Amino acid sequence: MSKVLISPSILSADFAKLGEEIRAIDGAGADMIHIDVMDGHFVPNLTFGPPIIEKLRPHTKKPFDVHLMIAPVDPFITAFAKAGADILTVHPEAGPHLHRTLQAIRAAGMRPGVALNPATPASVIEPVIDDIDLVLVMSVNPGFGGQSFITSQLKKTEQLRRMIDQTGRDIILEIDGGLNAETAPKAIAAGVTAIVAGSAVFQGGPSAYAENIRALRPKVRV
Repeated sequence: MSKVLISPSILSADFAKLGEEIRAIDGAGADMIHIDVMDGHFVPNLTFGPPIIEKLRPHTKKPFDVHLMIAPVDPFITAFAKAGADILTVHPEAGPHLHRTLQAIRAAGMRPGVALNPATPASVIEPVIDDIDLVLVMSVNPGFGGQSFITSQLKKTEQLRRMIDQTGRDIILEIDGGLNAETAPKAIAAGVTAIVAGSAVFQGGPSAYAENIRALRPKVRV
């Protein structure tokens, strides 16, 4: 049995005081800090880059769980490593050579992850499953926060759970999009070991963060 990891997405934090927000969710029990990087090209939005991540790094020792929604990826791997990313997750559609990208991420000292959009099948990770430490199921279409959970992604999650278990490796199975106290238990039942949540964590301000995190996480997972 192991604890389900909670990775609050700072996309829903107060951008005017990100350092304070990260310290607050760290103290409230967050296991990782989820950072969504968007380029306005691969997805229709713009967010953070390596300079912001570098400035945020001193505010917590918790792992930076960085999700790249950018294309191309390879030219920026070293910059994200230097900025302080611990896990770097990429989309198969973001470049022509996924295996090479994952190798480059690990060589830069980070843990590689692969993110699957709602229309991307689980089978995409089969050729690279031994090269990754995290699989991220997108339960919304990437690009914006506040979307509704796509329930069809639960079947994909179950499929990925079986694939991961067959490897015998401790690969994090993470889900992101529309997670709250109602949808998180369904995702956990499907086999996820990490939950990304934005508004569900940051609603109510810092005094509510600890309770918001507790509401997303059961005591144990079998």
